[in-house]
Amino acid sequence: METERDIFYKAFLERDSSFEGVFIVGVKTTGIFCRPTCPAKPKLENCEFFPSASEAMLNGYRPCKVCKPLEKQGNLPDGIKKLLKYMEENPSVKIKDSDLLELNLEPNQVRRWFLKNYKQTFHAYQRMYRANNAFQRIQSEQNVMDVAHDSGYNSLSGFNSMFKSVIGASPQKSKNTQIVNIAYIETDLGLMIAAATSKGICMFEFADYKLIDLEFRQLSETFKAPLVQGENPHFDTLRKQLDEYFKGERKVFDIPLDLAGTEFQKKVWLSLLQIPYGCTTTYGKQAELLGMASAVRAVANANGKNKISIILPCHRVIGADGSLTGYGGGMWRKKKLLEFERGISQ
Repeated sequence: METERDIFYKAFLERDSSFEGVFIVGVKTTGIFCRPTCPAKPKLENCEFFPSASEAMLNGYRPCKVCKPLEKQGNLPDGIKKLLKYMEENPSVKIKDSDLLELNLEPNQVRRWFLKNYKQTFHAYQRMYRANNAFQRIQSEQNVMDVAHDSGYNSLSGFNSMFKSVIGASPQKSKNTQIVNIAYIETDLGLMIAAATSKGICMFEFADYKLIDLEFRQLSETFKAPLVQGENPHFDTLRKQLDEYFKGERKVFDIPLDLAGTEFQKKVWLSLLQIPYGCTTTYGKQAELLGMASAVRAVANANGKNKISIILPCHRVIGADGSLTGYGGGMWRKKKLLEFERGISQ
């Protein structure tokens, strides 16, 4: 079985940005410490891993001048953050290359970033974002012609075509249409993807989860709705409560949920909320709690299909022998979450 050290070293060699904020590498031969994305390639035996830069410095290491590990670096580059903020403030504006240049952004770099990190073109991201904004306005009884004009369309036919290709219905027939909104959210454990309906959060997964595309398809099929990039009021609540959680100020989430699964799966997922913060249980005890002592494997399988990480705390379920068992976000994240919660509870 891979140890945490093996996992961290592999991430370091691959310059995996999802590990930013998770560990710092101390290189014994040079006496420097680096962030996970540093281009340095020391041998494993020459590496020490620390949870923070301060820990590395306490052990006598000095910061690398290449990757600059003392500089704050989130999940998103500053330029992309500025661009997303601009889009949030100007949801109806169609951003051209000239606009990107005015924002001091190189258009080709922006396009490459969106393809690599969001797995779609910047053009497609913009189109979905604008369609979502138009959808929300039409839902609030605004005139379709006014919405089309404010979205940058001179002709209603062009607006209708764009809207229907994304939403799945014409603007005039969209009042009873449901969509599932998608947003990327930065957390202390890496970039995550949230999905929400009008009723609540229906998915919250780590962006590097291998089965994320399958979960997208399941959401679309369950709600019979398209997945559309854009804001949703529940995302604001989610960001606020996550910030409180990672500051150690929140132990229970009270955000509305809209679960996508079978009735059995929903029952299992909701039972996770009964595991106290900072504590763990086993699949066997969880099954007993549900009155299903003979269905331990079925309960474990249902946990494995939980689409809402952290909020529905499947990370608190461990093996009967006390070992950490599978976690879609990666074993190192499960370990970090448990250590974090135990530290706050002490």
